Amino acid sequence: MNTPQDSSLGKDVAYPSRFDPTLLFPIPRAQGRQALGLDAGALPFTGHDRWHGYELSWLDALGKPRVATATFTVPCDSPQLIESKSFKLYLNSLNGTRFNSDTAVLDRLTLDLSARAGADVAVAFGLPPVIELEEGESIDTQGIEIDHYGPPRPQYLVADPQAVVDETLTSQLLKSNCPVTGQPDWASVIVRYHGPRIDRAGLLRYLVSFRDHADFHEQCVERIFHDLMTHCAPRSLSVEARYTRRGGLDINPWRATPGFQPPVARRDPRQ
Repeated sequence: MNTPQDSSLGKDVAYPSRFDPTLLFPIPRAQGRQALGLDAGALPFTGHDRWHGYELSWLDALGKPRVATATFTVPCDSPQLIESKSFKLYLNSLNGTRFNSDTAVLDRLTLDLSARAGADVAVAFGLPPVIELEEGESIDTQGIEIDHYGPPRPQYLVADPQAVVDETLTSQLLKSNCPVTGQPDWASVIVRYHGPRIDRAGLLRYLVSFRDHADFHEQCVERIFHDLMTHCAPRSLSVEARYTRRGGLDINPWRATPGFQPPVARRDPRQ
């Protein structure tokens, strides 16, 4: 079974000098989901992981370099997630490779990423726009005392069943750590829901309790979704995180109850 410790994370790795799809390192999603008590065959959410690639280059048929940006969308029900450092190394392995057309590059990326994820991955050149203003209300300005930074404490999450609302709450304060290297991962979080009103102080304390927690981006978002459903019982829920860039890639996991409209593709100013 592939584990983070088996990957290139935390190891000195030379940049590839030739194209190598085997650099992509898949990690079974079931490993993180079992810890939450989720049944891989009956997931309580839908969603995707949207990656933004800022450093993509290859050679055209005449050997002249081409550069581009790209968006990669991996469905959340794919059996594997793709470890980010291996993704970076794979993309850099294209640097000295000739392709007859831009379409051939897209086809190759789609083929390799889909094979590693175990499901159809959508690949397109270009990035969504940066949007300054976030819909909803920030919970970050509350003057509350916080003194717990890990592990995550879902008991902070409470909701008022007498007040049913539709609202969007945001925070810029999510931080977690890579489970292998310990490097920090920073993100904005957007919670959209319909149901009992979520206590904002409790939600902020809960999100900050990830600060010293070690887990992959995708698994953090699934944990947040699971804990909100368990402790606040919303009738519908969407959780999106927009992580800042590392190594020319950023990732934006999104999980939601079935039927929830996907969020508009966008980037935060920090991305």
